[in-house]
Amino acid sequence: MEIRKISGALGAELLGVDLAAGLGESQAKEIRQALLDNLVIFLRNQNLAPQQFLSFAQAMGEPVEYPFIKGLEGFPHIIEVKKLEHEKVNFGGIWHSDTTYLANPPMGSMLLSREVPPYGGDTMFANQYLAYEALSSTMKRLLDGLTGISSSARADVSKTREDRIKTDGRQAAPKEYQAEHPVVRTHPETGRKALYVNVAHTAGIKGMTDEESAPLLEFLFKHQVKPEFTCRFAWEPNAIAFWDNRCAQHNPVNDYHGFRRVMHRITLQGDKPV
Repeated sequence: MEIRKISGALGAELLGVDLAAGLGESQAKEIRQALLDNLVIFLRNQNLAPQQFLSFAQAMGEPVEYPFIKGLEGFPHIIEVKKLEHEKVNFGGIWHSDTTYLANPPMGSMLLSREVPPYGGDTMFANQYLAYEALSSTMKRLLDGLTGISSSARADVSKTREDRIKTDGRQAAPKEYQAEHPVVRTHPETGRKALYVNVAHTAGIKGMTDEESAPLLEFLFKHQVKPEFTCRFAWEPNAIAFWDNRCAQHNPVNDYHGFRRVMHRITLQGDKPV
């Protein structure tokens, strides 16, 4: 297996891996380490059936169901992330860490491209270790110990789910999830500190009024996605992106109106952030 970095901040392509043939224990361990080292990894030319995709996810962690969208027939852990030709808003089209409004947000998420537009539809990623480490020591002291309040009902991100909930939504899904997590979390495997707020889900800071927390959060939302903390992945059919939700954010770029983009997504069980 060859690991080829795609930017200075994060992200690497893995070459010489055939997921359709299945993974041995040592190769699965290598891939998992590549994820920890690079925060997001990419594998091209992986023409996988749903069961093969699920088997890869199971080799990396424990797949969990997404709360708002039904899974594929026979594969409840695999959801379709799609934008159709007539739609203007893309699913999750805002900088975010996945489902931080859950008590135990996912460890990671993976996408497998099924249909891609002729141009556009890239996904951007941002390194939250670097975002934290670039802060002043005074700001770090201020943030350490603060608790962010995450909500699934933030207006900007709710809009990005509307089309899919209409066509593929779970009838029993609650209207809103809410959870509290540290503004700065310590990664359970690497021990490094990362910013853990995001513009899509973080609605406030515990113990502060909205007026007090708004300017601080606004600063963090802009700071944590500076270009020098990011990478960008151009999709092609049968490509996989697998990212560490505990230390990386992502943003699917909505620049392909009139074209279809269809992905399969699996999320992996995480632990309670500390």
